[in-house]
Amino acid sequence: MKKLKIKVLNGPNLNLTGVREPSVYGSETLADINRRIAEHAAERGIECDFFQSNSEGALIDAVHSVLLDGYDGAVINAGAYTHYSYALRDAIASVPTPVVEVHMSNVHAREPFRRNSVISEVCRGTVLGFGKNSYILALESFLL
Repeated sequence: MKKLKIKVLNGPNLNLTGVREPSVYGSETLADINRRIAEHAAERGIECDFFQSNSEGALIDAVHSVLLDGYDGAVINAGAYTHYSYALRDAIASVPTPVVEVHMSNVHAREPFRRNSVISEVCRGTVLGFGKNSYILALESFLL
């Protein structure tokens, strides 16, 4: 059986996870979360690569790489780009590879502007509100 290859993409300000609003995002760093994702993925026969950028263009290039580099899927926490980046939305729509949208917080229980996602309709699904475990649940979706 072929090992699944998934790219985990994180957008703006997620590099400050563990420092930025720990009451919302927790106290673990993004590196800590990525290690846990990688451990879980390995247990499930999934290979993960990780990418984070505060730059919209770099995230768009990373989405394109999901197709161009032969990934089986992607998990994306687009951060604030979720709410307004039509360019990122178009990048996700341009790749036939499944992409799962992730948010650690329950965006529907936060500020009204966070309730709108321009990328949801072009993603395979959305997992939100389970903290770092949102990433784990998104990975599991590729095994269904």
